[in-house]
Amino acid sequence: MEEQEKLDKEIGDKEIQKLKPAKVKIENVEIKTVGEGKKSADKVVAYCKHPDQEETIRISSVSYKKGKEIKTTGLWYKEDDEKKLQKGSALTLFLELAEAKTIRELIGKEVETEEDDRGYLCFKAY
Repeated sequence: MEEQEKLDKEIGDKEIQKLKPAKVKIENVEIKTVGEGKKSADKVVAYCKHPDQEETIRISSVSYKKGKEIKTTGLWYKEDDEKKLQKGSALTLFLELAEAKTIRELIGKEVETEEDDRGYLCFKAY
């Protein structure tokens, strides 16, 4: 389709199909660098099979309980001064709930998801 044709497209009637929270199976994981320069950080991205969709979906955030509140944050990769995963981080809380000792051990696990404040699926770790 030519660029000029795209400029004349009208708004359609069909909404984007939204996936409902469900138990997903983690098929693969990787660590991606987000941002650039001094503002870059590593984030864990899980490739998951959702029961309502043929294609693999990516999830890189988690909801967890902190005190009496439910917080949602990215699965940020952080190490402590011993070069181990930072205890008490959202990532390690999720690993513990999934009964995984390492990020790689998430592969093959079935975990619950829920919808975050923006309408995206995230892992449920509480």
